[in-house]
Amino acid sequence: MIRTTPSDLEQRIELLDAWVAKRRQIAALEAEAASLLAERIRLSQADGDEHPHHRDAIRRSMIAEYSAAGRMTQGSVEYAFTDAGFLHAGHPGVREAFQQGAITAAHVREIVRAAGVVREAVNNGTADADVLPLYDTVAVIVAETETPARTRAHLRELAAVLAGLTTVERHEQARSERTVTMRPAGDGLAVVTVVLPEHLAVAIMDRLTRLARAVIDGRADREPLLEPLDDGENPIYPSDIAHDDPSRDDRAIFGDGTFTTDPTSSSGASSCGSSSDVDPLVDPINSPFVEHIPADDRTIDQVRTDLLIDLLLASDPSAANGSGLDNIVARIQVTIAATTLAGCDDRPAQLDGHGPAHPDIVRDLAGRNSGWSRLFLDPGGTVVETDSYSPTESMRRFLRARDQHCRFPGCRMPVHRCPIDHTFDHAKGGKTEVRNLAHLCARHHALKHPDVADDSRWTAQQLPDGTIDWFSPLGRTYRDSPRRRVMFV
Repeated sequence: MIRTTPSDLEQRIELLDAWVAKRRQIAALEAEAASLLAERIRLSQADGDEHPHHRDAIRRSMIAEYSAAGRMTQGSVEYAFTDAGFLHAGHPGVREAFQQGAITAAHVREIVRAAGVVREAVNNGTADADVLPLYDTVAVIVAETETPARTRAHLRELAAVLAGLTTVERHEQARSERTVTMRPAGDGLAVVTVVLPEHLAVAIMDRLTRLARAVIDGRADREPLLEPLDDGENPIYPSDIAHDDPSRDDRAIFGDGTFTTDPTSSSGASSCGSSSDVDPLVDPINSPFVEHIPADDRTIDQVRTDLLIDLLLASDPSAANGSGLDNIVARIQVTIAATTLAGCDDRPAQLDGHGPAHPDIVRDLAGRNSGWSRLFLDPGGTVVETDSYSPTESMRRFLRARDQHCRFPGCRMPVHRCPIDHTFDHAKGGKTEVRNLAHLCARHHALKHPDVADDSRWTAQQLPDGTIDWFSPLGRTYRDSPRRRVMFV
């Protein structure tokens, strides 16, 4: 077992601290770069006001120049200018945190883009002007403790609440923009881009992943085996025949008006002019006279792509104007208020882990699902109890509803791909109760496994509210709190 000396431990801590500090410096420099873009936007707008007929040409010229100077695609530069403009025009709290290096450029990108629906609601007069500063405050709090991906999911839900029915209207409008496009990628490849409703995209990706994992898990079953010589009640395979058995002579295979020599026989092999010492009857796996299936060494992304091609080119389409919901063999989790489910209102539902969903879509999914989990929330929006109309095990329902994904900080592996783990080891007396259970993906579960050396093992402690404190080998503590399911504003 590897042992870390105090000096080694101190060096590793210093390296970690130096890396974190450097990341903050990089974020502060990114904030300076965004400020420069915002100032350039101001000058461009002044030029456009002076020459309104050339406003578009002025902006296009600016984008082209920055793209050439930065050796970046024009699309990336366009996004950078847009994000910088919104950041400096309407998010002072986020801008300050960015300048201090407390959040990264990736966080800022998610904050600004998720705020679009709130800005639209304020501009249209359907939301009060003070909701944007509220969004700004919450966004910084979330971004300082979460990854950009988790920040995106959380803020999309917050933006939906602050914008109200604007989200529903936007979803109805956006659905008409679904499209499929293709562009060459070089070297015989192409990129197919599909814009479609998010719940269908989640279901498609989940199904492709499950099918791909089934293909990968079944690779061990693809060893070539010879057909039995006698498939009666007690079948006889070539490998069952002793080496000196006289029945190992050549056997002719007769067909309709013709015959050939069995290639698996020793003499048949010799007649092909081979000098191989491998007897195909004794060792068919290594025989050159037996057709071998090439090893499948595709990555999971490659398998998913190949499966998508097969499904699109070999499957029949659904009925005209069909949504495809009847063919979803995948798992998605949604949250919807009972009043919305009953049709009493049209508040946005939630596609858990991703953001708001159109209430009509969730009602449609509800009618096709045989089991629902009813959640009971405390005033802060945390799940404290769950019940269901279907006969499923209550603790698992509770944990699926509470966790949504792996509970290691920053991990977003969905719960249906994560086994439930005892935070305090069951073998050491840990109880099987919700306060000691959480979903962990295989990768992060392994970090706290007893087989891991002490100097590399993580430990975890779960608090009564479901928060998990993770303790690293360097003595640092990282906290992962359960998601709030309802936000009161």
